Amino acid sequence: MSESPLQTPRVWVEFDNPEDENERFRCDLTWLTSSWTCIFGAGCQGIYETRPDDGCCTLGAHFTGKQDLKLVRDVARELGPDEWQFYDEGHSKAGWTQKEDDATKTRVVEGACIFLNRPGFPAGAGCALHQHAMAEGKPPHTMKPDVCWQLPIRRTFRTVELADDTSYLEISIGEYDRRGWGPGGHDLDWYCSGNPEAHVGREPVYVSNKPELVSLMGKKAYAELRRRCEAHLAGVRAARESGDRKLLPLLVHPATLAAQRRAQR
Repeated sequence: MSESPLQTPRVWVEFDNPEDENERFRCDLTWLTSSWTCIFGAGCQGIYETRPDDGCCTLGAHFTGKQDLKLVRDVARELGPDEWQFYDEGHSKAGWTQKEDDATKTRVVEGACIFLNRPGFPAGAGCALHQHAMAEGKPPHTMKPDVCWQLPIRRTFRTVELADDTSYLEISIGEYDRRGWGPGGHDLDWYCSGNPEAHVGREPVYVSNKPELVSLMGKKAYAELRRRCEAHLAGVRAARESGDRKLLPLLVHPATLAAQRRAQR
């Protein structure tokens, strides 16, 4: 199925950070109430046609800073060869990181991230870090690079200057669509966030991705977000009941609408 257009109407909500008066959240309700879910291993075609089993792990993961790198280093030390296909490569002289444009990232081995276990590996295909977290009974986002667990949620920061010479930090929480990858994002052969094939979740994003959102926003801000998402969904139900089909494309993510129409057929 074709992806939804990048430029689509959205409903955004703003509210102050309950824990910092100098910050204000700006959240995309159209995205956060969508039915997107990760379909890795269940229909995901990978970002490149030649690497359909990689998901979005083909390019490796860039680290956001020293703390992000340290976290993954600590987890990598816990991995054994029974759960990490490229254990020997990771412990070789080359290690499991590499430099790209002066930035540190996970090394690419045999065409994809060194932590990606390939199909046929006894422990199963998928991220060794993610699988290790699941085996330890811990949230996967606590053991993976920031960019990996945040996708496809995108957090951005902007300083807003007001007319009275005051300012505040705007924190946007929205969809990590193709544009989040930079100019190269438009060259990806397949991408999930705007694709109806991935909008088949049983719960909306703000529920299914609660642990990630709490990490990005804090518990109190997430509680504020949840109230607004619930109110937004109530508006969606009212629009459906009234038969106002023209309003739905604004309130509901277009990929979610397409997935729902597909399911009805």
